[in-house]
Amino acid sequence: MMTKNPVETIEVELGIFIRRFIAATTNKKVGNLDRAAYLLLHQISTHGSAGVKALAEEFQLDMSTISRQTAALEQKGYLYRIPDPQDGRAYSMQLTDTGTAELALNKQARLEYLTKHLQDWTEEDQQRFGELLNKFNCTF
Repeated sequence: MMTKNPVETIEVELGIFIRRFIAATTNKKVGNLDRAAYLLLHQISTHGSAGVKALAEEFQLDMSTISRQTAALEQKGYLYRIPDPQDGRAYSMQLTDTGTAELALNKQARLEYLTKHLQDWTEEDQQRFGELLNKFNCTF
């Protein structure tokens, strides 16, 4: 039996993984935040306040998309704007207490979901998989 090209395997398995994870965290409502909101709040929580331009660069999205997403999160009370003292038109986004609490609840729900599905994995396998996912994400 001939082994598939490893890149082919990664491409297919990654597609399946993305589809299943999005379905699980969206359709089954693992937490109240959609993927985009969760990632934006997580980024700001982890790396501190950030402007729309920096967030757009981080997520490789256009500024109008990030502007819409941050505006929606601001409207829900999860983010607030910090004016830039050097440029009156620019601002950074910061988490509110409500945003911090919502992020924590969603993170806990996601961790519980993943823990349940990884319960048969060894801690070493989980560690290695996390390291490889991180390495993979850093290549982009």
